[in-house]
Amino acid sequence: MHYPAVLLLLLPGGVEAFRICAFNAQRLTLAKAAREHVMDTLVRILVRCDIMVLQEVVDSSGSAMSLLLRELNRFDESGSYTLLSSPSLGRSTYMEKYVYVYRSHKTQVLDSYVYNDEDDLFAREPFVARFTFPSKVLPSLVLVPLHTSPKAVEKELNALYDVFLDVSKHWQSKDMILLGDFNADCASLTKKRIGELVLRTQEGFHWVIPDGEDTTVRASTHCAYDRIVLHGERCQSLLRSAAAFDFPGSFGLTEEEALNVSDHYPVEVELSRAARRVQPLGLAAALLLLLLLLP
Repeated sequence: MHYPAVLLLLLPGGVEAFRICAFNAQRLTLAKAAREHVMDTLVRILVRCDIMVLQEVVDSSGSAMSLLLRELNRFDESGSYTLLSSPSLGRSTYMEKYVYVYRSHKTQVLDSYVYNDEDDLFAREPFVARFTFPSKVLPSLVLVPLHTSPKAVEKELNALYDVFLDVSKHWQSKDMILLGDFNADCASLTKKRIGELVLRTQEGFHWVIPDGEDTTVRASTHCAYDRIVLHGERCQSLLRSAAAFDFPGSFGLTEEEALNVSDHYPVEVELSRAARRVQPLGLAAALLLLLLLLP
């Protein structure tokens, strides 16, 4: 006999997880999104997530995102996906957007703003958003995405602490998730310099994608560029798992096929709706479980 569904209902921790993802989609333009195999893979990646933060969206007209949203809602018959886009951000003619794609029947945007980067520390200043979260422990959740410039990784990641302080003051909350392509490894940032970042030396920041993780598609590289950092006791109490998602391996793609989509893996974190705690089973549940397990 097979019991996983029953056990999920009976055992503590059998609570549906909420998955938050970040993905550098590598210069996602309309021309790229219109390629069938690229769109198919993007949809299969996004449909796994309740909130996805896309980076490197090069889509000034919004047409690529409209196409992606249409195909995503066709694939998922609930038709519940919607998006929130930043303006185009950058210092030159090359501009990128941060785009949140989320399931509107599970969460809603409460507020959002582009960080006021008065000192021009960021190539693409964070586009911060506050979402409803289906938990009594944490009724709302703040996401702070950042795609750093490879030439200024340390400066931008240290400035991200100032963004954290600004967001904490703005929404009177220290529970948040900082995430994105931080370029926080290999030639862009040595292990020694990573350890000296403000987000490492200040207490309370939990880097859930480890330094040894590979978030790159190419077999020739092994770098933890993409990261997720949790802050806040309530937020951290809901942590269930975190990892990079090897989409080529999961979808049976060759390296060449995967690189047509991106040279990065998505990174993701799963949060429970209830804090982790051990609870004894009720008497009736315990007896039923015992009967099920008997030969």
